[in-house]
Amino acid sequence: MEEKRYIGVEISKTSNILKRNCMNSDLTKKINEATGKNSWIIGFIAQNSNKDVFQRDIEEKFSIRRSTVSSMIKLMEKKGLVVRESVAYDARLKKLTLTPKAWEMHNQMLLNLDEDEKKLKQNLSDEELDNLFKTLEKIRKNAEGEV
Repeated sequence: MEEKRYIGVEISKTSNILKRNCMNSDLTKKINEATGKNSWIIGFIAQNSNKDVFQRDIEEKFSIRRSTVSSMIKLMEKKGLVVRESVAYDARLKKLTLTPKAWEMHNQMLLNLDEDEKKLKQNLSDEELDNLFKTLEKIRKNAEGEV
């Protein structure tokens, strides 16, 4: 008799392995201030450095609640990774800007990410990767009730 498999369990196990690998990497040990989603936020702001990035952009991009993002940004400010700056066109808005310290971390993270992606993609064809990304997107939409 075949054991029943659950998508959520398999995704969770994979996520745990990826997190463990990330947390045990030399890069993470060197820059322990930017762990988990902080590094995602740094990457997102860096990728969008040609435009103003606001807290709501991070909420939307990563599907994180406002209160959670607010706490994360405050902590990142304390760590000297981001600064909030006023914008001329709306006094209520504060754009997020990376500090030189965060830019250095971002560049190191990119090198590490490229190495990790090579490892994860080995033995997978372009078609398999495309199907994987499409399937994961469908699963996310199902989980969010966007069917």
